[in-house]
Amino acid sequence: MLELSPAEWTAVALSLRIALVATAWALPFGIAIGWLLARGRFWGKTVLDGLVHLPLVLPPVVTGYLLLIWFGRKGAIGAFLYDHFGVVFAFRWTGAALASGVMGFPLLVRPIRLALEAIDRRLEDAAATLGANPALAFFTVTLPLALPGIVAGLLLCFARALGEFGATITFVSNIPGETQTISAAIYTFLQIPDGDAAAGRLVVVAIALSLAALIIAEWLGRHASARFHGE
Repeated sequence: MLELSPAEWTAVALSLRIALVATAWALPFGIAIGWLLARGRFWGKTVLDGLVHLPLVLPPVVTGYLLLIWFGRKGAIGAFLYDHFGVVFAFRWTGAALASGVMGFPLLVRPIRLALEAIDRRLEDAAATLGANPALAFFTVTLPLALPGIVAGLLLCFARALGEFGATITFVSNIPGETQTISAAIYTFLQIPDGDAAAGRLVVVAIALSLAALIIAEWLGRHASARFHGE
């Protein structure tokens, strides 16, 4: 069994916290964007789809730099949030959650979009004929049927957020106990003498957590699909 030092446990706990918060705040936006891409008919849909998936192809450092420009204390959004609400993202764990959520967002949106596209629209029409308004039909018919895709997206986003490094370290630096996640801690340990053992232990933890997330995503997706399709 791995014996982690207090500093290593701190990095693991912080990574889990950041990944959970990142996934939670990304979920409502992911459902909204997934629905818009699946059902919407508007000019610029292809551009929106490209912007959503841009973090997958951009160097993570570029994404982190853009977040620093926009959400830093002197950035347009960051200055507004600080002046009016006292919210600070740069060099805080909340900024790490924001960066991780942005990087995992495409992996959240895509399964949700595919799940929504696969739903038989006649089921929603049937709900409408029974008196359900669009909002009620969405929450009682569409959303439950899309649950397998939502679950898969959530777990993929969580796994991606858990392993984020480039955008996070660029936006919030590598501050022990505040922004030093598993990935950042591994990087730090590799830069110091005799740090290989600690880095190796964190690598094992990272692999285990990511693999567990993927396995759970597959299991929950199959379970939800079987439940809502009567299998």
